Amino acid sequence: MIDQKLKKRAVHRAKILEGQMRGLTRAIESETYCIDLLRHSLSIQKSLQSMNVLLLEQHLRRHVTRQMKHAKSEEKAIKELLAVFELHNK
Repeated sequence: MIDQKLKKRAVHRAKILEGQMRGLTRAIESETYCIDLLRHSLSIQKSLQSMNVLLLEQHLRRHVTRQMKHAKSEEKAIKELLAVFELHNK
């Protein structure tokens, strides 16, 4: 089960991201200056990174701590985290 405080924060950030993306789309359509578009895009990326931290925190608190207590699940937890880390660094 997801921690309700983390869920509330994650949903709030997702809604902010949704608004930021709509704003970026409008800015592109209105041919806003390229550097301003890049700044907007980078701001969205920063928001996504913040969201990722929340999601990772949730996973670590709820799943990984439990998985580490069981030998079979421990390997699964390690593989999942390594896969996400690898995806992030590509």
